[in-house]
Amino acid sequence: MTSLVRHITFDCLDPYRLAQFWSEVTGYQEDPDDPNLPDHIEHLILPPDGGPGLLFVTVPDGKTVKNRLHLDLQPRDRTRDQEVERLLGLGATLVDDRRVPDGKGWVVLADPEGNEFCVLRSAAERA
Repeated sequence: MTSLVRHITFDCLDPYRLAQFWSEVTGYQEDPDDPNLPDHIEHLILPPDGGPGLLFVTVPDGKTVKNRLHLDLQPRDRTRDQEVERLLGLGATLVDDRRVPDGKGWVVLADPEGNEFCVLRSAAERA
């Protein structure tokens, strides 16, 4: 037997804010039968295809070290560089730029609470 990944969970100080950020990043939406409200200690956003949701849970401790697990994002309808600019505009911060002159590479960003994630080239850029 195997297990299903139901949620990917972020421990955070402000789950409402982080759920809103990641909803803008991914297009995931809250459950209409259980909306995310600012005073809730857990906030869930779900993908339209039924895959694992992103769950944001209140913890009292701030992030202090590099993530041991992170998300790699691949833009669907724009280039990597366009997506990086969009995410910076949403409140992400640049952590490390691993782009190389031949167009390959990735960019490491952090969400508003410092959780790192990478932005890869789109499928069209890889073709």
